[in-house]
Amino acid sequence: MFNNLIPKIFYHHLQDGLEFFVDGLGFEILHQDASLAVIARDVAKAYIVQSPEYAALDRPELAIETDDIDAIHREMSTRCAKLLHPHARTVSLKPWGAREFAMLDKTTVCVVFREWPKPG
Repeated sequence: MFNNLIPKIFYHHLQDGLEFFVDGLGFEILHQDASLAVIARDVAKAYIVQSPEYAALDRPELAIETDDIDAIHREMSTRCAKLLHPHARTVSLKPWGAREFAMLDKTTVCVVFREWPKPG
């Protein structure tokens, strides 16, 4: 049985990833050493890895699904408004039916917060 899919996100400097996910988005550090941090918030988890080689190859876009996007948007707008994505600063309904907004770090890693309509 699958439980979670946990991404590795590569940064030239580990601190850049920690600033975005921990300081900005409110994740907690579960483990940290010189080149790896395991972070989590609620049931979302990721590995932040210091690797200049891999960071140069990919700046990912990740999505976090939520059941209360308005509350998350209020929190992020208060906590770290400077990280709101310049093209997705507000919650908006997308053509595919989800309500979304996004956060963007200084290395262009993007996190999209998404709420799907409730069934029924």
